[in-house]
Amino acid sequence: MVEDELRLADTVHRGLTDAGFVVELVHDGENAVWAATEHSYDVIVLDIMLPKLNGYRVLELLRARGIWTPVLMLTAKDGEYDQTDAFDLGADDYLTKPFSFLVLVARLRALIRRGGPERPVVLMAGDLSLDVARRRVERNGREITLTPREYGLLEFLMRHRGDTVSKSEILQNVWDPAFEGDPNVVEVYVRYLRKKIDTPFARHAIETIRGMGYRLNPEGG
Repeated sequence: MVEDELRLADTVHRGLTDAGFVVELVHDGENAVWAATEHSYDVIVLDIMLPKLNGYRVLELLRARGIWTPVLMLTAKDGEYDQTDAFDLGADDYLTKPFSFLVLVARLRALIRRGGPERPVVLMAGDLSLDVARRRVERNGREITLTPREYGLLEFLMRHRGDTVSKSEILQNVWDPAFEGDPNVVEVYVRYLRKKIDTPFARHAIETIRGMGYRLNPEGG
């Protein structure tokens, strides 16, 4: 458990110990990275606002090193983007403070049952690569800078490479399930993305499937 609020850390430590868990406490981000790298854990409970390295950076470093121990973020940050950033970086669950101790225990047990199987670090489509842990996109070894929305769209397309996905599926997964704006925003961002990952390289990775949606060529175009 990585938590810098000492009183809370001690309370949760005692509660989890009484519930049958063996708990190791760490109070800053740097020690969290060291401990998770040097030792094997069933699950990691990780705060975001930490000294030395924040929880996002800790999570990013662990995933970049191929450490796939399940991570539950336990934090006072309750915004939608806070949660989205955590999941994008590889978090497995997210619980906001104040929280129910019974719910925390249930979620930890669920994560332990699920385990931490290795996940693909890099999504590939020909010479187009997307490093999920580092949020880095490259084409033919050249890094491409994307906005968060462009990155989210590309990741969704690459996770479904070879499949045709509709505008509504893209809106639900990249924007918001309750999105009520103009669905043509998808066309706009597809155009932005093509200008960055295709046009400079004379490629055509993102295909328009008329009347159905879009498809990312698994060979990278």
